[in-house]
Amino acid sequence: MKTIALDHVKIARDSKRPTSLDYIHAIFPDFFELHGDRLYADDAAIVGGVATLAGQPVTIIGIEKGKSIKERNRRNFGAPHPEGYRKALRLMRQADKFHRPIITFIDTSGAYCGIGAEERGQGEAIAQNLVEMMGLSVPIIAILIGEGGSGGALALGVANRVWMLEHAIYSVISPEGCASILWKDAAKANVAADSLKLTAADALSHGFIDKIIPEKDLGSRVFYKDLEKLLRQELVQLAAVDDPAAARYARFRAFGRDAIKEQV
Repeated sequence: MKTIALDHVKIARDSKRPTSLDYIHAIFPDFFELHGDRLYADDAAIVGGVATLAGQPVTIIGIEKGKSIKERNRRNFGAPHPEGYRKALRLMRQADKFHRPIITFIDTSGAYCGIGAEERGQGEAIAQNLVEMMGLSVPIIAILIGEGGSGGALALGVANRVWMLEHAIYSVISPEGCASILWKDAAKANVAADSLKLTAADALSHGFIDKIIPEKDLGSRVFYKDLEKLLRQELVQLAAVDDPAAARYARFRAFGRDAIKEQV
C-alpha cells in the first residue's frame, strides 16, 4: 500500500523515533557537550559539542526533542529559542576557526514562537545562522531525522550535503497550519500534506536534498554503523572540495532554476 504524505508526517512525529542524542551517542561515543550562547542562556532544545569521526575532530549540533514528558518539557519539545540558535552559531564559528567539519541533526516542528522568544530576536537569530552558515569555510552535512519545520529547521540546514531519513519531512509549514490558513480547516491536513511536497522523495526529486537514508533497522546498531560509514565517506569527498563555502552557495543558488526555465 502506498504511503501518503500525511503518513510520513505521523511517522516523523512518532515519539518512539530516535532523537538527535541517540544518533550522537551511537555514532560519536566521545562526544563532549558544550553549553550556552554567551549572551542569555543555555537552550536545552539544541545540543552541541565536539567529537571525533574516524580520528577526525568534528563539531556536532542537534535539535533534541527528548523522550519522557519531563524531558520533552525541558527540551521544549524540540522548539528552539533564539539562544539555542545563537549557541549553535557560536559552535559553528568555533568549528570554522579550528577547521572542524560540522554535522547537524535536525528534528523540529519549528522554532519556538512564544512572546519571549520573539522579544529576544527569534527571527534575527535564525537569519544570522543562514547568513553565516553560507560563508563558513568548513564542510557541513545536515541530516533531517524526523520533522524539518520551516526556518527553525533551515537554521541548521544550510549545508554542502543535506540528507533525509526515509520518513522524515521538510516543509515551510505544518500540514495543519497550512490547512488552517488556506481552507480555515485543520482537518484538511491530508490535502495540505500532499500539496506541500514535504516527503524525502519530494525533496530529492526537486534537488533540495542529496540522499535518502533508508529506515530499515532504524535505531539498531547496524543502522548507526551504516550511517557512520556514510558520514566518513562523505567527509572524505568534501575534504577534496577546494572552497566549501562557494560550493554551498552554488548549491542553494541552483534551487528553482529548472522551474524558472520551464516558465520562460
